[in-house]
Amino acid sequence: MNNFKLVMVSAGFEHGGNVTHRHLDGHSKLLVYPFESQLGNRDFTDFLASVERVQYRYPEFPEGMNAIELYEQMIDEEMKTYLRKRNGSKFRDADLKLDEGKRIAEFQRILGEGPHSRKKVIEAFFRSTFAAWENHHIPVNQKNVYVGYSPAIGIDAARIVRDFPSVKIMHIIRNPFSAYRDTKRRPFPQPLSKYLISWNIYHSTVEMYAKMFPNNVRIFRYEDLVGDKRNFMQDVSSFIGIDFEDCMLYPSWNGAEIKENIAPWGTVLKSTAEYDEQIIDELVDEEKSQIINATTALALHFKYDQVSYLKKYYSA
Repeated sequence: MNNFKLVMVSAGFEHGGNVTHRHLDGHSKLLVYPFESQLGNRDFTDFLASVERVQYRYPEFPEGMNAIELYEQMIDEEMKTYLRKRNGSKFRDADLKLDEGKRIAEFQRILGEGPHSRKKVIEAFFRSTFAAWENHHIPVNQKNVYVGYSPAIGIDAARIVRDFPSVKIMHIIRNPFSAYRDTKRRPFPQPLSKYLISWNIYHSTVEMYAKMFPNNVRIFRYEDLVGDKRNFMQDVSSFIGIDFEDCMLYPSWNGAEIKENIAPWGTVLKSTAEYDEQIIDELVDEEKSQIINATTALALHFKYDQVSYLKKYYSA
């Protein structure tokens, strides 16, 4: 397995990770995973285990497993639910032609004989998906770049870089006012205090890794995406090493533009600055006050006091 190029999109919850992922979908050189790339399993536990769910972490695999066992180790809930019980998937209406049996066979073929390193397993996960995806809008070749998205996986950047020294991890940060308002749409939203602690942990941790691995890890502000998509996506293109294309200016599914709400590919409904600003006013004053108290230090680091509709909350 040679010339495997990997980009991982990381973000906090309702930070625009899905939105960014969808904006990359139409590019002629990118093989963009159709849903969240939930690579994690239950065999990795560290001191951050209470902060983030296992499916969103970078995995560890027990020794001695065969290919089928390794395939099942990765939770990959969104894809496996779609393939195994489509009427129970929130993506049931997505036009995805992919036979799981063929995907598993490709996974086995790509892995080959053991022992199976974690690097090989992750590569086989992405390659087998696109080898089995019958109606994907671009052909697979050696020049393609594989793109995955997993919320908060940037906190595992050091382990990812160890496996893939040329990986590009683009982590999306979004102001906590808009982000928290969107997370409240979930049927079981986090309490505000927990959400704010996670907001600080995610972004300060990835900022540390961006300093440690500047060629691999970069933080992008969601507000810059919705404020100037062309400039934002040109920066993204430069970072991940591809040419900018106009299709990066709008969200899409398998190359087809998404013209209405981006749901079910995330709870952030629209990729516009107007939406990002307007939903802040749906928070009550007590919530806004708690957000200010909890996030000002890090928000000033990321220059949120220079964003027009956030200035009144973050005055240095």
